[in-house]
Amino acid sequence: MSETAQIPVTVLTGYLGAGKTTLLNRILSENHGKKFAVVINEFGELGVDNDLVVDADEEVFEMNNGCICCTVRGDLIRIIGGLMKRRGKFDGIIVETTGLADPAPVAQTFFADEDVKRATRLDAIVTVVDAKNLPARLEDSKEAAEQIAFADIILLNKMDLVTEAEAAEVERRIRAINPYAEIRRSTKSEVPIDAVIGREAFDLKRILEREPEFLSGEDDHEHDSDVNSVSFEVSRLIDPERFNAWISQLLAQKGQDLLRTKGILYYANDDRRFAFQAVHMIADGDFIGPVKEGDPRRSKIVFIGRDLNRPALRRGFEACQVDA
Repeated sequence: MSETAQIPVTVLTGYLGAGKTTLLNRILSENHGKKFAVVINEFGELGVDNDLVVDADEEVFEMNNGCICCTVRGDLIRIIGGLMKRRGKFDGIIVETTGLADPAPVAQTFFADEDVKRATRLDAIVTVVDAKNLPARLEDSKEAAEQIAFADIILLNKMDLVTEAEAAEVERRIRAINPYAEIRRSTKSEVPIDAVIGREAFDLKRILEREPEFLSGEDDHEHDSDVNSVSFEVSRLIDPERFNAWISQLLAQKGQDLLRTKGILYYANDDRRFAFQAVHMIADGDFIGPVKEGDPRRSKIVFIGRDLNRPALRRGFEACQVDA
């Protein structure tokens, strides 16, 4: 791997007991020829093997299966900075959050810090879900809903414990929170490694190339969760100054409730498409290529979060259009 190549990072999250450590164990033990640095939130929280327990003051060590493991005992940015000094020793980084964690701070790191942004790229947020117990967790834990809302890929685990009808209902509950994530069913977190690693699922440009209708959706449906999604589409071109002013104010005021924001925008006087995304109030965006011939240039945006004021969001986005 060259010194300039960005290291892919997979964020692995999921509620307590969902099976994320089992998934991580599979990733680390599979014979795939790759080496991973693993960052975990708490000392000893990772119960893979006794030889995975980090002792003394070492933060990074190479395991006998060719993987590297480190614990987060300080700032994630500092950890990644240290890993970059050893970048030739591994092919990717896996960040495992604790079962009660909101994955947002981890995701925000890859937006907010320029050194981290330059050295790494967020490949995917993978959330492991307990198919049997998810309905109960959605009732008593906002973290369970947030982990689903942030996900690019959802592993619906413990399928051996539910009926097909129960699984379908759980999927419906997941879709009510996040209609855009890919759902894969599993038992004991058994999935092909390439289903969760190396997916480039956080890259909005790649998503749109693979699935042009990714951001399309109805904006008038109701959900049974306090976390839901709304999406809007406008026909006139976007005034970039109006959009930047509106989205900056919106994220500043409502950023804690806006878990994920994604959009594809067509600016006035520009023949390129602009991909916008944000995690809470930390935003990022870039042009992703020229407008294709025959493209109707209809800008779209989706919000996933809590207490979404659909009429206000719609009015705000529509006001970003150039005058008719």
